[in-house]
Amino acid sequence: MTHDRARARIDTGAIAHNARVLADAAGSARLMAVVKADGYGHGGLSAARAALEGGAAALGVAAVSEHEELRAGGVEAPIQVLGPLTAGEMARVLAAGGELTLWTAEAAGQAAALGSESAPVPVHLKLDTGMGRLGARAEDTAALAEAAGDPRLRVVGLMTHFATADELDGEHAGFMREQFIRFGNLVRDIGPRFPDAATHAANSAATLRDPRTHLDMVRCGIALYGCSPFMGDPAEHGLVPAMELVTWLASIKRLRSRDSVGYGRTYRASRGTRIGLVPVGYADGYARGLSNTAEVLVGRRRVPVVGTISMDQLTIDLGPEGDEAVGDEVVLIGARGEERILAEDLGRLRGSINYEVTCAVGARVPREAV
Repeated sequence: MTHDRARARIDTGAIAHNARVLADAAGSARLMAVVKADGYGHGGLSAARAALEGGAAALGVAAVSEHEELRAGGVEAPIQVLGPLTAGEMARVLAAGGELTLWTAEAAGQAAALGSESAPVPVHLKLDTGMGRLGARAEDTAALAEAAGDPRLRVVGLMTHFATADELDGEHAGFMREQFIRFGNLVRDIGPRFPDAATHAANSAATLRDPRTHLDMVRCGIALYGCSPFMGDPAEHGLVPAMELVTWLASIKRLRSRDSVGYGRTYRASRGTRIGLVPVGYADGYARGLSNTAEVLVGRRRVPVVGTISMDQLTIDLGPEGDEAVGDEVVLIGARGEERILAEDLGRLRGSINYEVTCAVGARVPREAV
């Protein structure tokens, strides 16, 4: 590799492959590829293009700026903005040919003011069946439906979002089914008013877990990037990880037994060894919580991260002897030979999830589509 501090290599072919896997799993339902948060850290525009190539029929983003980036990049597919918007932001989305998400009568009124009977505003109505965040609760659904019946609006979707689709066992595993039943009841109540509206509820986990949730469309994010929504092995679902995070050995020095490395002296050598310095730190998204727990790949060998990870650097224990040299590649996420380090591995080590691992890769780490 060239000696950037680090580089995130994004396999767009893997994203297209994963889109095909998800589209096949969805059966007759359409696939919405969720490319918000810069494509979960993979690059929103390139991820969108790859997902559409792989069979996605629509795209989902969270913010107006993400929508505008896709349109500026030449993406013509339907795009739904899933997050909350001000009236001014609604106007920007509509100017770029997007679809809005509404859950209050007040927001429906704001959206209607931007449309006309000859050019109605396309909107999705979000219903809260147990997520407890955005969405109309059951007692507010009638008011939302009444407001959305304005002829200046065109309801193209009725949707909800699952809170526990990724939990296959435990006390909350059955809550997805409960939410699905609630959604069905609400759709029966208001659906006849909007006969052209597609119903959609399934995220990546629900898409892979239960075909009954597929309805007219599925919204897949994390699985699109080759990560398991269940924090297991992506290969179990035919998914291929799309991100490889690589850097290089910038320094090698010898330590004596009991010498320490890094802030707080959290690592002291138990024997004479060689310490490699890698120019990546928590400002690049490699969390401080991985100190003294994570491993990296040097060549095809797993090497432990030692010492406290700092803002711009981390250190690894290369062992007493070896042929590593300054300039050698170091893999933080990815595979070499039979060894691999997954986003799921780092997520568990930092007490989090794979989503956060890929989204956290910092802006100063260039993305390279391969």
